[in-house]
Amino acid sequence: QALSEIAGMGGGGGDLQEMRARPLNERRVDMHGFCNPSDFQRSPYLSARGNIANIFRGSTEEGYKAYHADKYDEDKNPNGIINFGTSENKLCFDLMSKRLTQTDMNLMEPPLLQYPDWKGHMFLREEVARFLTYYCKAPAPLKAENVIVLNGCGSLFSALATVLCDPGEAVLIATPFYGGITQSVFLYGNVKLVYAYLDSKITGTSTRPFQLTVEKLEKALQDARSEGVTVRALILLNPQNPLGDIYSLSELWDYLEFAKRHELHVIVDEIYMLSVFDESATFHSVLGMDRLPDPQRTHVMWGISKDFAVSGIRFGTLYTENQDVANAVASLCYFHGVCGPVQHKVAQLLRDRDWINQVYLRANHARLKAAHKYVTDELKTLGVPFLNRNAGFFVWIDFRKYLRTGTFEEEMLLWRRFLDNKVLLSCGKAFECSEPGWFRIIFADKTHRLQLGMQRIRKVLEEREQEILAEEKEQPCQSDQDGKADSTDEVIFVSRHQEPTCASSSNLGDLIGLLQQQMRSSDWLQKNTAEQFA
Repeated sequence: QALSEIAGMGGGGGDLQEMRARPLNERRVDMHGFCNPSDFQRSPYLSARGNIANIFRGSTEEGYKAYHADKYDEDKNPNGIINFGTSENKLCFDLMSKRLTQTDMNLMEPPLLQYPDWKGHMFLREEVARFLTYYCKAPAPLKAENVIVLNGCGSLFSALATVLCDPGEAVLIATPFYGGITQSVFLYGNVKLVYAYLDSKITGTSTRPFQLTVEKLEKALQDARSEGVTVRALILLNPQNPLGDIYSLSELWDYLEFAKRHELHVIVDEIYMLSVFDESATFHSVLGMDRLPDPQRTHVMWGISKDFAVSGIRFGTLYTENQDVANAVASLCYFHGVCGPVQHKVAQLLRDRDWINQVYLRANHARLKAAHKYVTDELKTLGVPFLNRNAGFFVWIDFRKYLRTGTFEEEMLLWRRFLDNKVLLSCGKAFECSEPGWFRIIFADKTHRLQLGMQRIRKVLEEREQEILAEEKEQPCQSDQDGKADSTDEVIFVSRHQEPTCASSSNLGDLIGLLQQQMRSSDWLQKNTAEQFA
């Protein structure tokens, strides 16, 4: 049934109003991929489940496959694709390769080559508990018995969805969000996602663009229940991917209280917790709260892929006080275990507190901050609005003014145009964003790739700008279309979580960028050329 529904859907175009007007079950199925699933042929060699998995792979990995087939290399393939789409930290290979090859890492004892406790070797779980106690600022020491180790947070999402929900039930999540979660919860457990839509307009109780509020969660939950959908859990991403938002303690408390009222489990993904690179921003872990509204339904995830720049080492950990949940997840660890030698290396890494604090985090934060500044300065020069946050490896960018019409088809065309010009970005549809035209760019990369990648982005945007100007001259009555950004839209050069309230609180660079944006979006310069004045 799910396969026939997916195959019968359109390509996911249209606008926000159209999307929200459709029944919830159709929206959820349709949004799984961000290109047309009907392009895929059903294979006679696969089950219905296998065909769905095949559709997932084809619809979500097009850009990733193109990148691996034509990967940029400064010497061997300088015209290859630069990957600003995959959220990886490529700034710290020197530090991590040196640390991971030191002598204390090279241990080979019989227990490491034998089957472990499926929750993970106890020496590693104890080290994880101490690590999270320290970096999450837990009010009391966390317990190793509440720690489970798997091969990455994707496996954790899959396992949790399977043990917390029955097939066809749902988990609530705010959009935009990291799209891989859809695949993780659906492919094994046939668990759907219910969306609380966030948008860029600051309305109601919102104080910043794309702000998650309890009111939006309540509405999404009630909409789902009115259509007969059973929602079992809420997923929170903190820091948030792709927005870069960091939730305050009061916000976290409100979300957890909301979940308790409705007897929802809360899965908190804190995988970017040590990638907050500006001292002005403060991260608060759920594990650092004095008390939790519903500790038996609160489950926290973390891994080393992002914070330690080793996405190729598959390691994720779950902390939960609920032993029923822990044991159920542990039974699935048989399929998602971490090999013994890697468990030893991770334990050695996590216990080296001096190196982490004095060497790694200092260098990593400085490099992330410099790379973020370079990319955002380039965006300001181009007059492109964006969310200015201080966590993660990404910037959420507003390219709406480069779309002819405010549809996801247009967004996809722009995404393909970037790819044709050898730079891979992630379009908003991949994150289930409700507004066409938003893109995510990864900035945690070396300077020479950032420079070349931004040059390629600039080329595409300048070409699109000229094309749109030419079209508007031919059809002036359609120059003010819905869905495009212009100089009067909400200001998205947002510093941290606060909107500028007066000139003195605005950064000079932000003002210059805003002025450049206004100049670019105005046709005054085209109409009043030097030749005309002469």
